[in-house]
Amino acid sequence: MAMEKRLELLSPAGDWERLEMALAYGADAVYLAGDTFGMRAFAGNFSQEDLPRAAALCREKGADLHVTCNTMPRNQEVAALPAWLELLEESGVTAVILADVGVLALAKRYAPSVKIHVSTQASVSNYQAARAWHDLGADRVILARELSLSEIAEIRAKTPRDLELEAFAHGAMCVSYSGRCLLSNYMTGRDANRGACAQPCRYQYALMEEKRPGEYFPVYEDEKGTYILNSRDMCMIDHIPDLLAAGVDSLKIEGRAKSAYYAAIVTGAYRHGIDAALAGVPLDPVWRDEVEKVSHRHYSTGFFYGQPGQFTQDARYIRDWQVLAVVQSCTPQGLATASLRNKFAQGDPIELVGPGLRPVAFQAPLMADAEGEALPEPRHPQMTFQIQLPCYAPPLSFLRACRENS
Repeated sequence: MAMEKRLELLSPAGDWERLEMALAYGADAVYLAGDTFGMRAFAGNFSQEDLPRAAALCREKGADLHVTCNTMPRNQEVAALPAWLELLEESGVTAVILADVGVLALAKRYAPSVKIHVSTQASVSNYQAARAWHDLGADRVILARELSLSEIAEIRAKTPRDLELEAFAHGAMCVSYSGRCLLSNYMTGRDANRGACAQPCRYQYALMEEKRPGEYFPVYEDEKGTYILNSRDMCMIDHIPDLLAAGVDSLKIEGRAKSAYYAAIVTGAYRHGIDAALAGVPLDPVWRDEVEKVSHRHYSTGFFYGQPGQFTQDARYIRDWQVLAVVQSCTPQGLATASLRNKFAQGDPIELVGPGLRPVAFQAPLMADAEGEALPEPRHPQMTFQIQLPCYAPPLSFLRACRENS
């Protein structure tokens, strides 16, 4: 049975290319950071001049724009907040994501038309906390990642209906699940709570006894040691109906520091997943397969159904597929101009996938350079070349290949 409820798909946009990808592949809303007060210091992020352009592009595509202001500002930073919030107001930003109650008070004053979304950094884990933020003026709370579906359902039942609930549905999980962690700061001096996490939870650890320096004992029964803090990635694409039933209003994809290809493919997969859930039909397995074709760690369902378990053998990413090229333009007959990302050759088995386009497998034909000369094997990164595709492909489509075959 089809559901009448709307469920927002919220995608990451670490820079302009990733913003365009998320919008093209079906995001209802995107979240990004400016050049200050954001929790991803090493993403591309957006300058103060870019924010109005980003907001205009989102409006053009019918999407909302959420901007992060979710660090915990220090005294010397507070004076810069009013001007920053006024910029969000003037740019036409839909919502500001914040975690500090002082920032909320300033946002109500300096950005009165911008909605207030309370970050997962605030660790909202119960209905009373959600109610309190609502009383302070919050329009949405982004729930702590430690919560089960039954806990979310109880929060939904015991909070005002106009308070929206957002939950992470896909992506990397921090060892401190709500995101407030001191490990990076302690070990490297890079503060995770200020956007500079060094990800020490991914390091390989062993045990050393105080009086036996240099003797390392594995914590796990493996001669190479173990990654005892390593978290699996979250993947809830198979369980979107359960998230709907629990009362979630927005599904969030983690990944502002990840690639444009990741932003596109995961957004496209969840777009089809949400549409199927709302229509009351099963998800086509081809879209489930898409989340396996991006770089990721071993998947779990987070805490939604109980303990997610850990994968402690290593912290490597699974990277079975690579991007070969990005389509820039294409004729109705499938003659495409593309930009090379990784070399491939005539006869190689490759796939085409794009916005609204079901993946198509084919063999690479003879290609041509910009002057029309035969090009059996494009080799130079970012070079432009022509290729005959099996069908029309919208701009921002990808050519990709399984690494086993490349």
